[in-house]
Amino acid sequence: MMPVVEWIELVWLLPLVVVLPIVFAVLLRRAQSSRVKRLARFGAIDVVRRLIPASALSGSGWRAARLGLAAALAGFAIAGPRWGQERSVVRSSGVDMVLAVDASLSMLATDERPTRLERVKQEIRRLRALSPGDRVGLLAFAGRSYVLTPITVDGGALDLFLDNLDPSVVGQAGTSLASTITQGTNLLALTKSGADRALVVMSDGEGFEPQDELIAAAKKAADQNVSIVTVGFGTAEGSTIPLKDANGAVTQKRDENGQVVVTHYRPELLQAAATAAGGTFIPAEATDKAARIKSALAKLRTGTRTTQAGESLTPRFQWFLLPAILLLWLDTILAGRAGRRVKRPAAAETAIAAVLVGSVFLSSCATSRQGIEATAAYEAKDYKAAVRLFGEVVSAGDKSPGALYNYGTALLAADSTDAAAEILDHAAEHADAEIQYRARFNNGLAHLIRGRAAQGDSASSELKAALAAYKRVLLQRPTDLDAKWNYELALQQQKKGGGGGGGGGQSSASPSPAEQEQKPQPTLAQRQAEQLLGSAEREEREVQGKKQKQNKPEPPPGGKDW
Repeated sequence: MMPVVEWIELVWLLPLVVVLPIVFAVLLRRAQSSRVKRLARFGAIDVVRRLIPASALSGSGWRAARLGLAAALAGFAIAGPRWGQERSVVRSSGVDMVLAVDASLSMLATDERPTRLERVKQEIRRLRALSPGDRVGLLAFAGRSYVLTPITVDGGALDLFLDNLDPSVVGQAGTSLASTITQGTNLLALTKSGADRALVVMSDGEGFEPQDELIAAAKKAADQNVSIVTVGFGTAEGSTIPLKDANGAVTQKRDENGQVVVTHYRPELLQAAATAAGGTFIPAEATDKAARIKSALAKLRTGTRTTQAGESLTPRFQWFLLPAILLLWLDTILAGRAGRRVKRPAAAETAIAAVLVGSVFLSSCATSRQGIEATAAYEAKDYKAAVRLFGEVVSAGDKSPGALYNYGTALLAADSTDAAAEILDHAAEHADAEIQYRARFNNGLAHLIRGRAAQGDSASSELKAALAAYKRVLLQRPTDLDAKWNYELALQQQKKGGGGGGGGGQSSASPSPAEQEQKPQPTLAQRQAEQLLGSAEREEREVQGKKQKQNKPEPPPGGKDW
């Protein structure tokens, strides 16, 4: 069920709707009293009245009404009314970049604080902060390289994989820079954004592969217009590699002869790769590596792209602010007019105006009080009381589409589906797009509930009415998941012959009148797809787990496993 219309975003500012008109009325009354006192100094007020414009001493009731209404509208505008969905689009520019991170055991060395690998992660986060418009892919490599994320602008996915990156991610020990450059180049070759492409390799350079293979891979990358930036980490003095066993005890990495391994920063391979590709080499001793990478990529051609930043409610304050300004403009014009003299006692004229303004004010307060009480009753799930109070609002003369919609929604929540369907049908006839959409939705829900509870021809006619209502809703908002769900439910019920469903689902589908959005429910096809995907993911994890237990790790290149 769609909720009763709710507009206000900053509810705590709503008292301004009452306070501002009262302030205007008090100020006008004081100004009028002060004006009468000043004119009384010139003589008897009846004599003075004949010598001044008629508007100078006329009653200020109508002006108070104009300015009070303008102040109330301004209060609504300040409260920040919002309704309707809008998509925000962010435009940015950047390059396509793959970050290749050395995840071998040597990156756990502590000559960079806290470790070489953690320093790499820090520099990556700073680089992304400096270049928010870049599309970034992430590779992890040791003896082999693995694609962790494709080239994307999804910062959440990159953060997730970056936070969990450690040597356990890659199955083969060692360090193979050549295969990493090859795989990074192949990944960049798939992009079609029109921006220039770059491969940033971050490693301690301690590789044990032939330098010729590395140079060949770097030249091939340059031939495919991929700019290579290599960044070193570590120190020449080196460090041991601390490891934790299953009990959490820290030991030092040892080689096949039982000697403690000391890993060193070796810039030769990194420098050779950058030179062969005509790229940039940033040594480990350099400070602010992220800024240096950004500077090295500054000459590349960027591509413009747009991304959707999500949906938000559309501000509607101008719908209240503009009438307030027009009323103030009208008041300025009327206050400047001399007015027309009326041949009757001024005291009688003032009395009539006061009675009229007072009547309108009392009627407005009563309607407002009933509306507030009705909404409070609906929120408290006292639907019978809400039906009675909303009915009193309509009986008092408020036949607006919004009042009829609220009354019909309360009837539907109270299981009075016959009356609710009729009232909601009337509410949708001459309403604006928003209320028309909501009234049609709840009208379809009323017919759907009655169709599921009925039997035979009666059920068939109700389900047809529900399908017709939701067709109109989907024509108005094709992406409404709730409408799609209810439409498919009515369609399946009709195929079964209708009836037998009962109305038991009504209470759980009755949101508060103050609630503006519902939690979307998936369609049948969407739910089935999610179940199939979840099953496939579980099977894939089981298969991969068995393979990891059965497969023996391949020997690292060069016989070194760090």
